[in-house]
Amino acid sequence: MTTGKQLRSTLSEDGALTLELVETEFPAPTGRQVLVRMEAAPINPSDLFLISAGVDLENADYSAGKVVAQMDPRYLAAQGSRVGQSLQVGNEGAGTVIATGDDPMAAALMGQRVGCVPLHAYGEYATVDALMCLPLGDHSAEAGAGSFVNPLTALGFVETARMEGHDAIIHAAAASNLGQMLGRICRADGMGLVNIVRRDEQVELLRGQGAEHVVNSAADDFMGQLTSAIDATGAFLGFDPIGGGRTTDICLQAMERVAASRMTEYSRYGSNHPKKMYIYGRLSPGETVLTPSYGFAWTVSGWLLTPFMEHAGMEVVGRMRQRVVDELTTTFASHYKEKVSLEGMLTRDAMLDYSRMATGEKYLVVP
Repeated sequence: MTTGKQLRSTLSEDGALTLELVETEFPAPTGRQVLVRMEAAPINPSDLFLISAGVDLENADYSAGKVVAQMDPRYLAAQGSRVGQSLQVGNEGAGTVIATGDDPMAAALMGQRVGCVPLHAYGEYATVDALMCLPLGDHSAEAGAGSFVNPLTALGFVETARMEGHDAIIHAAAASNLGQMLGRICRADGMGLVNIVRRDEQVELLRGQGAEHVVNSAADDFMGQLTSAIDATGAFLGFDPIGGGRTTDICLQAMERVAASRMTEYSRYGSNHPKKMYIYGRLSPGETVLTPSYGFAWTVSGWLLTPFMEHAGMEVVGRMRQRVVDELTTTFASHYKEKVSLEGMLTRDAMLDYSRMATGEKYLVVP
């Protein structure tokens, strides 16, 4: 039995969210399990749902290894299923395998540094299925800490496009770490890409990296810019990490403008050109607003990495995983503003900073 600290998130009926480092016992791994001594774990937007979404961090109670913050009633109403549960936190990270089950796949990882998806990465140790481990070879834990979620998601977008017969895509919040990875993949693979950002400096950032089509959602002529970029690339498939608000709606409207302009005969129903948006995140927790004016061939769906991998199959996923390892310090490089300990990630200054989800300001937890 191995013992170590682990971050837990507990929501009470009155809306008090408690984040606390708890001494936890990790049993000896069995079967395909491995026990990883965690060395680095990024704080991704997807991790913030259990850490800070909807809570008042300004007026929270901070103490050593513990934070208690009040959740907005509007958020609390939608989270009744988690009330009273002590939930583990941290989707991915990297570390060294120190014990394994008896399955050959697990045993082969003994002593290796791996990137992994334990879903409880914010701790000194993590128990992980060997299938969710990526041997890092000579790469450091810091380089491999973000080797799963963002790299495989970005590759998954391109694979999804190919599977569905597209050669160009739209991506919102494109200046993110994931968005920059996607841009490098699309340029290397010849996949057209329309990048949507929200500030002029983000436009310059992506153009400086070689992006051809970058549109600013804050610009007065945003719809015109977006329509022109879709017309130039033929991007009728998009990926939206924002979820709430009108991003998906606006993309579908712009797609329809392009499709309608190419029609040779008028139809009061609009175009029949297929248009599709995937929502893959909830950076905005508000309602998804749709104003169906997109012709009569459009789809809004959800996209998650694990179901995609199950659908794509082992051959495709194996190829994706190998590419991540081969290009870990180039295409899939992540950069961090700050490194913090487990205790450090629960301080007021750190929580207020990383919860802003600002471009280029990702934090790395080093247990």
